[in-house]
Amino acid sequence: MADNRLAVGDVAPEFTLPDADGTDVSLADYRGRRVVVYFYPAASTPGCTKQACDFRDSLAQLNGAGLDVLGISPDKPAKLAKFRDAESLTFPLLSDPDRAVLTAWGAFGEKKMYGKTVQGVIRSTFVVDPEGRIEVAQYNVRATGHVAKLIRDLKLDA
Repeated sequence: MADNRLAVGDVAPEFTLPDADGTDVSLADYRGRRVVVYFYPAASTPGCTKQACDFRDSLAQLNGAGLDVLGISPDKPAKLAKFRDAESLTFPLLSDPDRAVLTAWGAFGEKKMYGKTVQGVIRSTFVVDPEGRIEVAQYNVRATGHVAKLIRDLKLDA
């Protein structure tokens, strides 16, 4: 397993990555707000599509509670643009092809897949507080039902 996992209270590793349109987006842009940063293996795959659509469908509720959403994968911006347009995604998708940000956040490393240990993206979700610290760190999350669980964990459904 990845040994550089982040824990609640850690300072969130800074990043600047291109979005689907090639525009740089930085974590620092969100200072003063809470932001959900989630890492997923590949755009347009069934699990990642389900997860992205769940975030899309919950975005008004999350935004209303003061949370922005950023999705990060190793996909190139052109693939992210296709994914965004196909699924009408309304939050930034960021491209990390060299996996430096994924690695810094502990979201890339050894994982089990079909009983084998492989190197890959570990589906992970974080909430970063307004000061830039980790408020929630969840690794190996399920693609389906995860957003609803996050909303419950954050007590946004109350």
